[in-house]
Amino acid sequence: MLTNKQIRYCLDVFEDMFPDAECELIHQNPFELLVAVALSAQTTDQNVNRVTPHLFGKYKTPEDYLAVPLEELQQDIKSIGLYRNKAKNIQKMSKSLIEEFGGEVPESKEELETLAGVGRKTANVVTSVAFDQPAIAVDTHVERVSKRLGICRWKDSPLEVEKTLMKKVPESEWSQTHHRMIFFGRYHCKAKTPNCEECPLLSLCREGQKRMKRKEG
Repeated sequence: MLTNKQIRYCLDVFEDMFPDAECELIHQNPFELLVAVALSAQTTDQNVNRVTPHLFGKYKTPEDYLAVPLEELQQDIKSIGLYRNKAKNIQKMSKSLIEEFGGEVPESKEELETLAGVGRKTANVVTSVAFDQPAIAVDTHVERVSKRLGICRWKDSPLEVEKTLMKKVPESEWSQTHHRMIFFGRYHCKAKTPNCEECPLLSLCREGQKRMKRKEG
């Protein structure tokens, strides 16, 4: 496991590599972000961004999503994985927003997590990006980078990874660290082809060192 000093070094490297990292889901308001994050489960942001220009042109409010048959909404997002389930959740979520929150996206994580299809990760993204609250959302990239570097243990759950990062990273840096770790995992420390040879963190990375040894062997 990395020491606090080593973790600080990692955070500084993330900042040097990706100083302008931010949410790549295209959206204009908290409601669009909420829908986009719900759509992004088990698919890429790029796939979501291909669908949302048409989607957000057609549906502006929670009421709009409830004004069409479920089958029509399914067709509108069919190119995204799990589209049947996601369409159901978007309609349920829209209904809850209208009935419980006056059609507005709530700002608290606890209230967001009461909505259909909204788990802890989605709630963290929305509160951080839309409402500028400190949060670390653990997606596949954040989890992979944390475990490869040894910030967290391999057996840790996403919640345990989140709690560890919240302890080890200053709260004022949570949101930026979340985005920078995503970029680091998405564009550098990729799942199948991590760029270990050119990684400035190789000297700290147990996984990278193992991979380099296997290549040399």
